[in-house]
Amino acid sequence: MLFRSKAPLRIGLAGGGSDVSPYSDKYGGAILNATISLYAHANIQPLSEKKIIIDSLEREEYQEFPLCEELPIDGKLDLLKGVYNRIRKDYMTEPKGFRLSTHVDVPAGSGLGTSSTLVVAILGAFIEWLRLPLGSYDIAQYAYLIERQDLQMAGGKQDQYAATFGGVNYMEFYDNNKVIVNPLRIDKPYLHELENNLLLYFTQTTHVSSDIIKEQQRNVTNNQTDSIEAMHKIKAQAIEMKEALLTGKINRIGELFDEGFNYKKQMAHNISNEILDNIYEEAKQAGAIGGRISGAGGGGFMLFYCPDNKKFQVMKSLERMGGGFYPYRFVKDGLFTWKI
Repeated sequence: MLFRSKAPLRIGLAGGGSDVSPYSDKYGGAILNATISLYAHANIQPLSEKKIIIDSLEREEYQEFPLCEELPIDGKLDLLKGVYNRIRKDYMTEPKGFRLSTHVDVPAGSGLGTSSTLVVAILGAFIEWLRLPLGSYDIAQYAYLIERQDLQMAGGKQDQYAATFGGVNYMEFYDNNKVIVNPLRIDKPYLHELENNLLLYFTQTTHVSSDIIKEQQRNVTNNQTDSIEAMHKIKAQAIEMKEALLTGKINRIGELFDEGFNYKKQMAHNISNEILDNIYEEAKQAGAIGGRISGAGGGGFMLFYCPDNKKFQVMKSLERMGGGFYPYRFVKDGLFTWKI
């Protein structure tokens, strides 16, 4: 028997970075995001043999271990091993033999929340296999604890909740790991217009988000005024963009992207660079109102708002920059699990 799961990746629309501690603990955070039809996948096959196999299919990385209480965290497939270690500690009375295989529809480090979404997907496969009594908030918080506490990976909180809940959500973040997910009921014409006008562009570069996030955290801890003020403005944009989306002022979203692009660069060094700046200017000259760097920054995906069918002009222009385009659709469902 196979136990499968998939969890959707997300695009951040506004507020990115305000979900990261200590900013969210001290000031409260707000994010607007939406899940899309690109996924992280996980599969568990129980084995009669006394061994554990973990396999990242798209990265072609494979490891095999005898049955054990804890897998080594050594920089190789740590996300997969970290989920097992926590599940084993909390829910397994004794180790069981299994093969865990995963794959993600986009490259790691591309800014769509791949790491956290993969953790949610892996948790989903274990939940389906072991019939664990975990609700949506439980799963998202559990994924967050595995990444941030067990594996000591720097990052925020939005990705785990987006992957688990799915849909278009306005999320609020407070101290003591309090998170409130507010699903938005958006008129279909508005949502279809936003989907039509957004262009998802992969720069053919990736980033190590933890380095950028650690600097962002230091800036808050050290009371760096410019960085903190930029984060305040980015958080305020989440509220304004939510209102624009709910009331059908869709082109205002592109304007907010453009304003937020400069705010985000003030949060930490290396969020943007010469390559990303050139891509941004090329897109604007071709007709985009604005755009944003997805995720922590430094590389990966960029998202551009292109009104009045200018998306095709922007695509033609960006083809010269060496990147690629990913078609997508908004999806309303989050983590989904099944068995065969």
